[in-house]
Amino acid sequence: MRDDELLTVPEVMARLKIGRSALYDLLRTRRLASLTIGRARRIPAHALDDYVQRHLEEVAR
Repeated sequence: MRDDELLTVPEVMARLKIGRSALYDLLRTRRLASLTIGRARRIPAHALDDYVQRHLEEVAR
């Protein structure tokens, strides 16, 4: 995955294996960074990688 790649909501849902409402909860609470282009929500690939890494570190504690 390229660091500058922008992922769609369905792509991130599939990668995390979570539902739409769970993903939007992560976005709403700013645990996962995103940007809006027009009406489209996009999640930078590096933000998804960062989220997964932080989550793994929290679980390891």
